[in-house]
Amino acid sequence: QWSTPFFFFFFLSMQRPCLFLHLQFLKLEMGWRQHQVQHGPCSYTFILPEVEQCQPARDFQETNSLQRDSPSSPETAHAKPPWQDSKLESLENTTENSTQWLQKLESYIQENVRSEMAEMQRNVIHSQTATMLEIGTNLLSQSAEHTRKLTDVETQVLNQTSRLEVQLLEYYLSTTRLEKQLVQQNQEVSRLKVKNSLLEQRFLDMEARHSQELQASQQEKEQLQELLDRQSRLVTLLEGQLASSTRNSTLLQRQQAALSDTVQQLLALVTHCNEKVMIFRDCADIYRYGITENGIYSIHLTNSTQTIKVFCDMKTRGGGWTVLQHRFDGSVEFHRSWEEYKMGFGDPSGEHWLGNDFIHVLTTSQDYTLQVQLKDVEGNQAYSQYNNFHIDGEDKKYSVHAHGFSGTAGHTSSLTRTGTMFSTKDQDNDRCSCKCAQMASGGKNWYYWKGPSLIVNMTTMMVRPVNF
Repeated sequence: QWSTPFFFFFFLSMQRPCLFLHLQFLKLEMGWRQHQVQHGPCSYTFILPEVEQCQPARDFQETNSLQRDSPSSPETAHAKPPWQDSKLESLENTTENSTQWLQKLESYIQENVRSEMAEMQRNVIHSQTATMLEIGTNLLSQSAEHTRKLTDVETQVLNQTSRLEVQLLEYYLSTTRLEKQLVQQNQEVSRLKVKNSLLEQRFLDMEARHSQELQASQQEKEQLQELLDRQSRLVTLLEGQLASSTRNSTLLQRQQAALSDTVQQLLALVTHCNEKVMIFRDCADIYRYGITENGIYSIHLTNSTQTIKVFCDMKTRGGGWTVLQHRFDGSVEFHRSWEEYKMGFGDPSGEHWLGNDFIHVLTTSQDYTLQVQLKDVEGNQAYSQYNNFHIDGEDKKYSVHAHGFSGTAGHTSSLTRTGTMFSTKDQDNDRCSCKCAQMASGGKNWYYWKGPSLIVNMTTMMVRPVNF
């Protein structure tokens, strides 16, 4: 038993894997000693009184004395005083009581510590669970926010992708159109190359033929010159004979008549030869030859012996124009049949149409420029010019082809569009239900000069080579 009161202090630590319980026994008096006992993972600290300070009672009775195996010897009994045995016995009892107290204390500590540890574990688990739930809630909120942001980014990416797809489609369509245009241009270039090759070959053939004709004409000219020389000598001889033979007047008159006929034949032959030497394909050739006066001249169709009379305008814008059509007073009816427009009608010196067959042969022999001269009732003049003009043959209904518009008769061309076929009152080829050939009756309107109500009282259509 302990007669002096003491106090218990428990200290718990969660920083280590085991719970350490420190038990201290404190006494208000001085002179106590601290002791520490290790039991498994737990450590116990307590304070016990010093043995030397414990005084044995005078009336000590040996109730709990230790059992000895043999009695002590008299010498020993006389050697030790009796209080020492009492003290030893008291210490043994104190030790035994302390041991019992320690065992009870250990049991109490183990029971209390076990329940407290379980409670603390539950609290820790609850705390950790609440913390984990809070962390999970935060993670869910962050995940939702990230999901929303990712959705916004995905929407933006999809919108941008859609715009890029639209742009790519537009680029593809534009590229396709450009490729088609390039293919068409390449085809046009190839066609022009073929046409140029044909024209070059035709020009070489014409040049060779022209050289042969010049050579033949030169030979004929030399022959005619020799013939003229002989005739001159013959005329001189006849004149001498006429001077010496005045008596035979009848014979002389006959000779003079024969001589005159011969001279006339020679002059006609010379004139014919001179005309045969100079072959003009159009009025531009005549202008290049040095003839610069307006008038009617004969020109030869290409690859043909046919000759045709045309009116040449040698004054307008540099001259050299071959007139295809001319109207100024209405003296010639232009509401005519297909055959008449094919062969031509009127007089080159007045109102006339040159003829579709001749216009086709002329404008396809080389590249020509078309100019249309206009004049209204008030005397105002204007013109439209097409840098490249020709018409197809009768098998293609004399389809017109005109490119490169310029001039003062309106902001755009009043001529029918390229590829339109020729129409007359008895053969309508304009593919229009209105039948323009019958409605217009060969009229002289020029829409884009001053509107559809303007009536032009003078028109002239004429062509000239592009390289003039």
